[in-house]
Amino acid sequence: MIRFLKLLLVVPLLLGMLAAVGGLWWLQQPLPLAAEQQKPLLVTIAPGSSAQAVADTLVSSGVNTWPELLYAWFRFSGQARDIKAGTYEFADGTTPRALLSKLVRGEQALRSVTLVEGWNIRQVLQAVRSSPDLTQDIEGMSQNDIMALIGYPGRHPEGRFFPDTYRVVTRSPASSVLKQAAQAMDQRLEQVWAQRDTASPLRTPEEALILASIVEKETGLESDRRRVASVFSNRLRIGMRLQTDPAVIYGLGERFDGNLRKVDLTTDTRYNTYTRVGLPPTPIAMPGMASLLAAVRPVDSNAIYFVSRGDGSSQFSATLEEHNAAVQRYILRR
Repeated sequence: MIRFLKLLLVVPLLLGMLAAVGGLWWLQQPLPLAAEQQKPLLVTIAPGSSAQAVADTLVSSGVNTWPELLYAWFRFSGQARDIKAGTYEFADGTTPRALLSKLVRGEQALRSVTLVEGWNIRQVLQAVRSSPDLTQDIEGMSQNDIMALIGYPGRHPEGRFFPDTYRVVTRSPASSVLKQAAQAMDQRLEQVWAQRDTASPLRTPEEALILASIVEKETGLESDRRRVASVFSNRLRIGMRLQTDPAVIYGLGERFDGNLRKVDLTTDTRYNTYTRVGLPPTPIAMPGMASLLAAVRPVDSNAIYFVSRGDGSSQFSATLEEHNAAVQRYILRR
């Protein structure tokens, strides 16, 4: 009888020890992903999900284990209520311990979306709409509707997005990238406007953004940005036409075939800076930070002309005679 009683005490103890050892072993083992699932596995945990619902979601999404086992681990860890909603990425080899750690830290799957300096709005929207990592909530929408959606109703979209690489959670709405980029441009523009040269002919941050977009498109060499900005600032100051080809090209839109003709320069449009004095009505591209700073803080010079040297740099001139000589040297003798 005594031996039997001892056995009744020892057996559960041994079973408990075996279960504990087995549990510790399981926590260190890679969780296999279902063969038919895409690797790495993306799983979205809905807000307000219980620990049981999280376990069920993981298994139904492709984590190849028992949901009861995952749920038990969540409860045993004491962190079941710390699991955060979001979209997560799991690769083969992820252990139960690593899985829970990622869920508790809220370490969501991130992707990069890059907007490039000098792009126009069509290129920006194409990049965002073609990203396989975003949920497309702007498909089929007009530019006006998109601007309203991201909180800028009635604003022209050109130049409103700061060129940068944005890290976003996988499956984020495409509009969220545009909203981040628009807010980033607002912040950068506010920063540079506070640093503007008091002698600048620019009257508003909007004019600074427009001029910066022209500088962005006109500059082939980083060190020339402030000198190019000086030329246009000097022209604005004396009421001289800007005569910038990129603005004319922008006005042509999709009609531009890569060849800027004389008729394009003489036909009056809102963006033809050969026929109209002053800045065009909107930006013509996305300027980067260097162009924004150049627009508000150009170098102090008397140059009102510049011409490409053919190597990315420009030759600057203060008189028409100097400019004609530069054209003869760098353009006509090529």
